Amino acid sequence: MTAGGICGSDLHEYVAGPHTIPDQEPHPVTGDRLPITMGHEFSGVVEDAGPGVSMAAGTRVAVNPIVWCGECRYCTEGNYHRCTSGGFVGLSGGGGGFAEKAVVSVEKVVPLPADVSTRAAALAEPFSVGLHAVRQSRLELGDEVAVFGCGPIGLAVSQAARLAGATTVVAVEPRDARRERASECGATVTIDPEGVDPVEQLRETCDGGVDVAYEVAGVERTVTDAVRSTRKGGDVTIVSLFEDETALQLNDVVLGERTISGTLAYLGGPLSDREFGMTLEHVASGALDPESIVTDTVSLADVVDEGFERLLDATSDQVKILVRP
Repeated sequence: MTAGGICGSDLHEYVAGPHTIPDQEPHPVTGDRLPITMGHEFSGVVEDAGPGVSMAAGTRVAVNPIVWCGECRYCTEGNYHRCTSGGFVGLSGGGGGFAEKAVVSVEKVVPLPADVSTRAAALAEPFSVGLHAVRQSRLELGDEVAVFGCGPIGLAVSQAARLAGATTVVAVEPRDARRERASECGATVTIDPEGVDPVEQLRETCDGGVDVAYEVAGVERTVTDAVRSTRKGGDVTIVSLFEDETALQLNDVVLGERTISGTLAYLGGPLSDREFGMTLEHVASGALDPESIVTDTVSLADVVDEGFERLLDATSDQVKILVRP
């Protein structure tokens, strides 16, 4: 293992879990249950390969951590990331990136382009989430978009939206440090929702509202604001996972003929290299820049105190912390 990123999902499990981590019953695919090794954003160098696997020692790879059963209707359709028994390496068992070594099936490893470092490749996972969200949305060349929430995934969405042709990317984020980071990650405008009403400002500056809004904060207010900030006929893409139930005034959807859709992870299974491959090629070309969201690197021994705890501190300027095994 070369590097691993601490994800918001890891933090949720640490603080309030287990949610997706199997506890009493083993995971139906991996067969694992607590305790497991966490870490699902990771890269490394192949040390050895099992029988029949043509992957040379020394090959630098990123890991697509999606776990799938291969038998449900979604797997047979090729939508492995929607598997009814699915999950992720590092959350569902099956290995984990917060370790010195890991063993994963060959379908999960994606060789790196020559111009991509293993450090940057550790963030292929969250950047593939952002890429997939933009590909699933109705974004068209020249559109104006808003991104609600500037954590790692929100910043990845901002970069992917610019790559896909958005002319205006408005980042809505209450933390000063994250708004500054958003400006470095493709946002053309930033809004502090604690200082102004983001809906009013977006409607004023974008002729009635943005074409596409991405909700990447996971709270009720940002869902409502994302819907109301889009123009009539606009598109809202929900990228977050939610710990609490949320209420939504559906008249905002009906009267404005808006569309709301959800987006989950990225392509996995035998298609592991498709969106991961796209992400890595864009990193190689410089169109996507994972390093721009990294705020610190810690050792494996310090992953809790210097990693998890700092990211959970609401006063911290940290955005993405890498773990160096």
